[in-house]
Amino acid sequence: MSKLSWDQTGEREYETGIEQVALFPMTNGAYGDGVAWNGVTALNITPSGAEPTPLYANNRKYLTLMSVEELGGTIEAYMYPDEFKACNGEAAITNGVYLGQQTRKTFGLVGKSIIGNDTELNAHGYKLHIIYGALASPSEQAHATVNESPEIDPMSWEFTTTPVEVNGYEPTSYVSIDSTKVDAEKLAALEAILYGTEEAEPRLPLPDEIATIMGNEAAAG
Repeated sequence: MSKLSWDQTGEREYETGIEQVALFPMTNGAYGDGVAWNGVTALNITPSGAEPTPLYANNRKYLTLMSVEELGGTIEAYMYPDEFKACNGEAAITNGVYLGQQTRKTFGLVGKSIIGNDTELNAHGYKLHIIYGALASPSEQAHATVNESPEIDPMSWEFTTTPVEVNGYEPTSYVSIDSTKVDAEKLAALEAILYGTEEAEPRLPLPDEIATIMGNEAAAG
């Protein structure tokens, strides 16, 4: 038997930041090559649904049904890559001339947040966030005059997702990978696929391929 303890040295973890965001626009039902998305200031992942509905019989609660869980979120950035224009409902009619209110492309995203703790601080590790089947909603574009207090016009997009199939599990739109809990060589192999190498373009593997790359060890939690 062991007694529970709290806030032990090295166990006071936290998560912060967002970096190395990559965009994967979808074309003809497949994710295309990834591109770097510079200037991302926030990637907010927002689950919804999974709401309980109680059912009653014989004057008591009989059981509880749960609604389907959805995944959405918001992206905040100073700018976006040209490859996101089609995802933002823009279509080029000639170089540098774009129409708005066009059909929006589905896309995938990858980003990396920092996992820190009380001994190694921000060097402790990181978490990969992989999003599938995202579709951006129209968003406000605010433009204010330049004045004595310089500011950059903010940009943000809300998105919803459509889950992809996963062998042996419910469909999902989101995969996270904790660098402090996985094999470093396997994670490096996955990141070489996600972010590309000198020999290969970056691409977005689906969850089943990620499971194959990372191995099939029993989950520790």
